[in-house]
Amino acid sequence: MPSTTEITAAQLARLIGLPNAPILIDVRTDEDYAADPRRVPGSIRRAHHSVADWGGDFTGQSVVVICQKGQKLAQGTAAWLRHQGATAETLEGGFLGWRDGGQLLVDPRPLPPTDAEGRTVWVTRARPKIDRIACPWLIRRFIDRNAVFLFVGASEVEAVAERFNATPFDIENSFWSHRGERCTFDTMLEEFGLASPALDRLATIVRGADTAVLDLAPQAAGLLAASLGLSRMFRDDLAQLDASLILYDAFYRWCRDAVGETHSWPSDARPSARATLESSGT
Repeated sequence: MPSTTEITAAQLARLIGLPNAPILIDVRTDEDYAADPRRVPGSIRRAHHSVADWGGDFTGQSVVVICQKGQKLAQGTAAWLRHQGATAETLEGGFLGWRDGGQLLVDPRPLPPTDAEGRTVWVTRARPKIDRIACPWLIRRFIDRNAVFLFVGASEVEAVAERFNATPFDIENSFWSHRGERCTFDTMLEEFGLASPALDRLATIVRGADTAVLDLAPQAAGLLAASLGLSRMFRDDLAQLDASLILYDAFYRWCRDAVGETHSWPSDARPSARATLESSGT
């Protein structure tokens, strides 16, 4: 009988990237982590031996604990977390099972330094439209769910980045920016190693909307229209970001699960106007 405190790789993969995804805690040893420093998307690193100290931070939350093989370190940590009031499961097969099963992984090497609370801090131009919303969505859903985003005047981005230890993005002459015909969202997917059919499809839509090449994807024009509308609904950039995340959640779910689905009403089987007239004797 399978454990009631385990989640399979296939089950977890369906939750990755969604707004209600559980918190993922990687408790691999330093030696195991050094052998392959890639991470399950969105996971954070914690030391298993100090769970009694940090476990209270996750009271009342849903957590999945990941160690190398899904055995003693993950199960012991999860048991402690449950003791401290979290709903904690372990990943069946651990990191190795996830990796060897071909699931999505994040390369953390390009990650910028974190602040005292372990968050990445990013800065970009104010009044975001597309790329400057798409990139925070990607970071929050797949890289760092607690990431901080600062929106400032375009002329001050570099100075703010320097003074506040923030990483600039979607601005000229920065690492995280457009490259040729590809936009910053593409750059982040490439640098973090996030290649999947759904994210690649979403990237095409974002690129089409952000670079005004709307024939790249039929959905690009809709994303552009919705983004411009949202930018006019909010004066506060952070409020706009919060409101816009669900737009990208919806596009991602369409890219992942609903590409082949069409609107089924009105039915093609309904009689034509001519047939209706003929049957009525008109």
